[in-house]
Amino acid sequence: MRFITWFIFAVTLVLYGSVYISPEYFRYVGLLPFFIPVILLLNLFLLVILVLSWRKLAFLPLLVLLIGYKFFLATFQIHPKNEVEEGLKVLSYNAHMFYYKPKSETTPESNVLSWLQEQPADVKVFQEFYQDNTTPSRDALKILGKNSNYKVSYHIIDGSMKKRSNGLAIFSKHPIINDGKVFDAQGTNGAIFADILVKSDTIRIYNAHLESMRIDSDGLENLEGVKENYRQTLGKLQRGSLARTKQLKVLLEHMKNSPHPLILLGDLNEIPYSYTYFKLGETYDNAFEKAGRGFGFTYNRILFFLRIDHIFSSKSLQAVEFKTHREVDYSDHYPISATFRWEGFGQ
Repeated sequence: MRFITWFIFAVTLVLYGSVYISPEYFRYVGLLPFFIPVILLLNLFLLVILVLSWRKLAFLPLLVLLIGYKFFLATFQIHPKNEVEEGLKVLSYNAHMFYYKPKSETTPESNVLSWLQEQPADVKVFQEFYQDNTTPSRDALKILGKNSNYKVSYHIIDGSMKKRSNGLAIFSKHPIINDGKVFDAQGTNGAIFADILVKSDTIRIYNAHLESMRIDSDGLENLEGVKENYRQTLGKLQRGSLARTKQLKVLLEHMKNSPHPLILLGDLNEIPYSYTYFKLGETYDNAFEKAGRGFGFTYNRILFFLRIDHIFSSKSLQAVEFKTHREVDYSDHYPISATFRWEGFGQ
C-alpha cells in the first residue's frame, strides 16, 4: 500500500505538471492531461480507503487533491443560476456547416437558423459557418445579419465553390468599427476579430477555431472500433495538440497587443486540462469557471464528456452568467453563451 500510494502521488504530480509544458518541447506531453480526471478519481478513492483504515499515508492523496484544486474548478462549478437582463451577452457555436441532423425530432434541421435568429445575444460568433448564396432559406449571412439587424464580419476559409463558402463569422448588434484576420489554416480552422462599440466602450471580440482533434467518434462506439482506431486516434491527438500550440502562440501575441478589453470565444478543441487552456488562464478569466454550473460539456457525440468550446475574457470584464445550451442538438457541438459586465457598463 505504501508503494502504491507513493507511486500514484508521483504520477499525479507528473500529470499536473504536463499542462505547463508546451508540446513543442515534448511531442507527447499533450496526451498526458487526458489522464488527469482518472488520476483525480483514483486519488479520491485512495483517500477514502486510507482514511477508513486509519493510515497516515492518507495525507498524500489529500495533499495532491489540494494542490490540484484548479483542475476541480475547471471541471465542475456550482454557481447559482442567474437570469441576467443587463450586460453584453455573447454566444459561440460550432455550427458544423448547419449540416448535422439533430438526434431528436424536437429540433428539426430546418429550424437551426430560426433558433439562432431568435437568440437575444448581442454578439454571436460561429465556427464552421456555411454560406449558401443560391438558396434564400440557407442564406445565413442575410438571415442572421441583415434580416436580424446585426452587423457582420465574415472571413472565408474555404471559398472553392462559386456561390457557397464556409469560414468564421461574427455578428453584432453594436457597431463594428474594426475587424480583421488573426490567422487561418486549410480546412475550417482560423481566428478573426472585431472591435465593437458598446456605447462609450470598445470591446474586442475574438472568434477562434483551433486545429481540430479529427477524432472519428463514430468509430469509437464499440470495443472493436476502439481497438481498431486507438493508434490512429493517438497520432491525431498528438499532431493536433502540436498544431494548436503553434496557433495559440499567434493568437496570444495578437491578443496581447489588443488596445481594448477582449472576449475570446470559440471551438478551441482543448479540454480544460491542457497546455492551451492553462496558458490562456494565466492572463484571462474563463467564463465557465466564473459563472458556470455543472460540468458544462459541449461535445454532442459519443465522447459527450468533452468541454472543448470556451469563452475567455480580460480580467476587467466580469462574467455574470454562463450557459451550455444542451437543449440544442443541431450540430456536433452545443452552443455556449455568457453575459459580461464591467466598470462603467451602460454609461
